[in-house]
Parts: sequence; C-alpha cells; structure tokens
Amino acid sequence: MRAIAANRYGDNNVLNVADVEDPRLGPDTIIVRTRTAGLNPVDWKVLRGYLDGAFPVHFPLVPCWDVAGVVEAVGPAVTTFQPGDEVIACDREDHIQWGTLAEYVSVPVRCAALKPPELPWAEAAGLPFAGLTAYQCVNEGLALTPGHTVLVQGASGGVGSFAVQLAASTGARVIGAASPANHDYLRGLGAEPVAYGRRLVDEVLALAPEGVDAVIDLFGGAGLDAVPALLKAGGQLVGTADALRLKELGGRYLFVRPDAAQLTDLGQLGAKGDLSIHVSAKFAFYDAVSAFDQVESGHTRGKVVVEVEG
Repeated sequence: MRAIAANRYGDNNVLNVADVEDPRLGPDTIIVRTRTAGLNPVDWKVLRGYLDGAFPVHFPLVPCWDVAGVVEAVGPAVTTFQPGDEVIACDREDHIQWGTLAEYVSVPVRCAALKPPELPWAEAAGLPFAGLTAYQCVNEGLALTPGHTVLVQGASGGVGSFAVQLAASTGARVIGAASPANHDYLRGLGAEPVAYGRRLVDEVLALAPEGVDAVIDLFGGAGLDAVPALLKAGGQLVGTADALRLKELGGRYLFVRPDAAQLTDLGQLGAKGDLSIHVSAKFAFYDAVSAFDQVESGHTRGKVVVEVEG
C-alpha cells in the first residue's frame, strides 16, 4: 500500500511516498481505509527523534496518530465494529512505526469510535488527538465549576481551541492567551483573549485582578514562568509540556490517552455543533511535507489535515 514514510530521523523532507507492507489484522484490531489523517505538533517531533527515549521507534516510519476512515475488516475478537462502519481514531500505540498517513491502518478497538454521519471527514480527522488531550485536561486534570476562571495558554491551536470550548461548557470563565491575530477567533469560541509576551501577566490580571483558579498550559517555557504570578493559592494547573517544571509548580503533566468512550462523546459534540472543529488547511496526500511544515511553523489556528482518499 502507499504511505508517507521516512527511513531515518530528520527534517520534514525525509518524508516520501513509499510502498510499505499492508497492515496486519490482530484479534482486537480493525483495518481502516483512510479518508483523512490529522496532524499534530507531536508528529514532526517524532520525525526529529524527540520521542525516541519514550517509545520504541522503528523504520520505515509512517507518522501521524489521527485517522478518519471506513472499516475494511475486523479481528475475530471485535464486536463493536463491522466492515463499512465510518470511524475516527487516536491510534497512539506503545511503539511508533505504522501511523495513519497511509492508505490503510490497523487500529486497536480501544482507540476507535464510530464517526457520526454529520461530521465531515476533514473535521473528523482533526478531532481525536487534540480533542482527547483537551478533554482529559479539562475533565481529568482539573475540577472546574461555574464561577471559576481558567487561563488557557496556547488557546488558538488544535488542543487549545478544544480546551477553551470544553472549559467554557463547565460554566467557567475562560481567558485565552494567543497572538493578537487570533483574538477574534478566540472570542468566537467563548474566551476573553490576552496576548503572549511581556504583558501576559498584566493583561490577565487586568481581567482577573485576584488571579485565576486554574491554568491549562500547552506550551511550557515562559508561559509556565508566569503561572506563580497568575494562579491563586490552591489553584489548579495542568499542562502538556515541560513536565518537570509543571510538577515543580504543583501541577499535573498530561500525555493523551486513547479512550473510545471519550472520543465517542467528542464526536457527538462535534456532530451536534456543540464543539467547533476548525480546520485551517487541507493538504493532498502527495503534499504531506507542506502540511508538516505548516504545523511546525507554530502559527496554525485549529487543525491541519491530509486527504488520503477523496
């Protein structure tokens, strides 16, 4: 089958269209014919070897963990899916090799959920990894209630866009940190925007003079350095970067966990229009390197997807 694959670590140009072996059908897996694959910042980081210490990595390497497609075959132990079902999946396994940027992918059933028919293919592929990360930050990493004020750092990206909406759905007041070009976008998602940089602390305290009850940090670095000046005593902190620094600040580090039930909930929210899935760019299969370049730029609003089969 065709896939976008790399034979070594390197920049995005190590990716090429390649013929690779067909996926294997395990007892509790499904074979999915890929319609669209979603990209996340972790995907280009995998290519650089940044996850080499955390996961066994094998070559040839087909990147990406997000997929939306049609079930071609089911393993003998599978009872929840059948051929012809439309599905979405966060196919993060315990090793890295056979990702979703391919014509077909083998997906453990624990990673997959039915795709609501109302959910377009591009939006469906943009949902799993980022949506689950945001869902777990809001619902497992924090305990938000109406009246809380939460700051989302990295609010206009894939995870941040979902985190803003999910936090707002709890009745919390949401402040979103992003570049000024994305402030109108954040307002549309239900956040009060502030800018990154030297004025971050001043801008947040202008909106919440006593500080915030919770912080969702998606970037680490200088944003985390600002947390002590912004978070109320006893406040809640969860993040997806700089694990050691997060723990020094009393926060919780979160790395996404595939969860079929949560993914089902997210799909239903998207289908009903209660969760906006903003796809900023779609790329053709043969132009996947450009898609990786776009995500690596760090200036993506929402999600980037690759159309494997039109």
